[in-house]
Amino acid sequence: MDDDAKKTALRMIPYGIYVMTAESGDEIAAATVNWVTQTAFAPPLVVVGVKTDSGAYNVAKAAGHFALNMLGKGQQGQAFGFFKPAERDGNTISGEPFRSGSTGAPILENAPASVECKIVEIVEQGDHHIFVGEVVDANVAQPPEGRPDAAILEMKELGDNVFYGG
Repeated sequence: MDDDAKKTALRMIPYGIYVMTAESGDEIAAATVNWVTQTAFAPPLVVVGVKTDSGAYNVAKAAGHFALNMLGKGQQGQAFGFFKPAERDGNTISGEPFRSGSTGAPILENAPASVECKIVEIVEQGDHHIFVGEVVDANVAQPPEGRPDAAILEMKELGDNVFYGG
């Protein structure tokens, strides 16, 4: 296989930007993720690819649930802030205010929307495992103007040198 062609082709897949959060006991995690999609309506299921050696993976797996906090246009700073391990200081994670959701997962106060998910399966393949999450709660803090999918921060808005995939 031509590695350059593979990388280019896979980087053509568009990605939204989200912050996955979880809390288990005294451990809290928040990480920027982008391999996310809805996979079913009934029950509502989403999947997210999570790097297996990350703190977010371990905390969410232990908790049995996670939240996906949608980032909106102009929230590049928040996306970059969660590229590194999260740090809790009172009611902030890496400087971002949060509240506990109905599952206990942290909900970022500045995220336009979020969904809370109960992990129903983990597909263990490759260096990222797939969390299959059943949506058990949802929050819309800032209703979008126009199409909801047009309100999400996209990978391409993080700059010309930020790619994932390939």
